[in-house]
Amino acid sequence: MAISAFIVDVPAAEPRVADLRARFDATAALGVPAHVTVLVPFMDPDKITPAVLAEAQRALDTICAFDFSLDRVGRFPETAYLAPEPAAPFVEMTMALWRRFPEFPPYGGEHAGVIAHLTAAHGSAANAEAAAALLEERLRAQGPVQARCASVTLIENSSGVWKRMQVFPLRDAGR
Repeated sequence: MAISAFIVDVPAAEPRVADLRARFDATAALGVPAHVTVLVPFMDPDKITPAVLAEAQRALDTICAFDFSLDRVGRFPETAYLAPEPAAPFVEMTMALWRRFPEFPPYGGEHAGVIAHLTAAHGSAANAEAAAALLEERLRAQGPVQARCASVTLIENSSGVWKRMQVFPLRDAGR
């Protein structure tokens, strides 16, 4: 089934997580970069029209670009991740898009809340535990990842590989 998703690319995190994602996160092999998920799943890419893209931009126009750091390791049962600080703007983006597109709740409605995170390992508790230990070591040795969120990217997978579909710039705080 074809699918799309809104993400925030975090290229600054690639040096810390690329090897872990290659080993422990199947989406890396499908073209998904290091990212913080904003909204997944979103609609079938064939149904994304210019009007849908315009609505998504209007929703995201409520959010200003911001700096953040990835400075803490977190865990879900089968996932290890880096947690962004501040997390609130990521959650605000998710909620803004969900308000515009209520038929697409975050994570298909599987979870009660939204926890912003950059996945380094997903799929097994043992792999997540191993990845979390390595992430902790890397944070101690190298400090937090510093990044800026200035846009949100809509990616799609209609062919078995994820591809960029549209980039939505966030407004500058001074505008």
